[in-house]
Amino acid sequence: MTAANVEIDTLVVGAGQAGVAMSEHLSKLGIAHLVLERSRIAEAWRSGRWDSLVANGPAWHDRFPGLEFDDLSPDGFAPKERVADYFEAYARKFNAPVRTGVEVRKVERYAGRPGFRVETSEGVIHAHRVVVATGPFQRPVIPAIAPSDERLTQIHSAQYRNPQQLPAGAVLVVGAGSSGTQIADELQRAGRQVYLSVGQHDRPPRSYRNRDFCWWLGVLGEWDQAAMKPGREHVTIAVSGAHGGRTVDFRELAQRGLKLVGVTRSFASGVASFQQDLAENLARGDDNYLAVLDAADAYIERNGLDLPLEPQARRVYPDPDCVSDPILELNLAEAGITTIVWATGFATDYSWMKVDAFDANGKPRHQRGVSTESGIYFLGLPWQSRRGSSFIWGVWHDAKYVADHIAIQRTYHAYRDPSQRQAELPVSTAASTLHAPVIA
Repeated sequence: MTAANVEIDTLVVGAGQAGVAMSEHLSKLGIAHLVLERSRIAEAWRSGRWDSLVANGPAWHDRFPGLEFDDLSPDGFAPKERVADYFEAYARKFNAPVRTGVEVRKVERYAGRPGFRVETSEGVIHAHRVVVATGPFQRPVIPAIAPSDERLTQIHSAQYRNPQQLPAGAVLVVGAGSSGTQIADELQRAGRQVYLSVGQHDRPPRSYRNRDFCWWLGVLGEWDQAAMKPGREHVTIAVSGAHGGRTVDFRELAQRGLKLVGVTRSFASGVASFQQDLAENLARGDDNYLAVLDAADAYIERNGLDLPLEPQARRVYPDPDCVSDPILELNLAEAGITTIVWATGFATDYSWMKVDAFDANGKPRHQRGVSTESGIYFLGLPWQSRRGSSFIWGVWHDAKYVADHIAIQRTYHAYRDPSQRQAELPVSTAASTLHAPVIA
């Protein structure tokens, strides 16, 4: 692609699930647009995840409305490569104007004229509007407490691929959300001694009374929560589709030999220190789990549903020794730990966006993806409009809202004095000349 002096109505940055969804809705509205992706469509699913990852939601749920996983059971969990293939197929389905291998390096507003000047690896694009669909997983975060010890291999969960990648020895996994828990489980199954640092978390049932937790959160209205509950900002969710989908139970993991510790506090002279909060964190996770079961039981009774009882779901494993007698300090060398996997999340990086669309902490200022900076939009953010926004189906619905907003703004901008209208092309006709072809 030679992008020099290309003019487009709407430029979408990123061709992951958010960018593909955005393109579909813009296409339906006849809005000329271009999607730029620095690598391949849905590249994060291919190279930004570990080898054995599967989707955390079942195939009937984690998809767009317009295409099913025809080669999977609706209750199965799609492998990461299959998810990436899905988005490529979806983009082909409506001939999405995606240009791959093009990096967006700078976006800045023009002075004295509408729109934005967009610098890319292949030239400059002039865009009336820009949709940032780069997602929330941009810059892996390793906290400042990480030890400076060359004898240790330290990687972020984004760099982890499989147990064979790591040197021989025990592993400390810091962070017990979905990624950290699944990685720790895989390493333990591969014969490694694993220590898992567990903080505050929610751990919903994978399924209950013959319904997946995605279904329960739907009928109970949880996906539509408009804002995170105060004090829950740093609470992770531990859920997994691995091995056919099983409820995450930290005590059960400990029964199999995995060592649980509290929140990692510090490292000094080869010794890791942990907070004395493990039992409390597990108890709060249990409360969350049981609250979902209680709400589900009440919903079944209230609606007269014929779903099988599941009393074993309330079974609680006894506390293992690492909980009743918690490890507060751990000499890494004596424990044989050679690797630390930091499953500590991501930060966003909008340094390439030279526009007034961010708060003092660098986070987007927006309402449901519509930025405070006119002409700038965001898509794929956690809690963009609801709890479900960062899920595949959720981003599709958020994209529709953003596309509709763009269409409304185009109507306003197309207004002309009645005496001038006879000499002008309809907006839809003029826009269609800008539509770019897809590039796989």
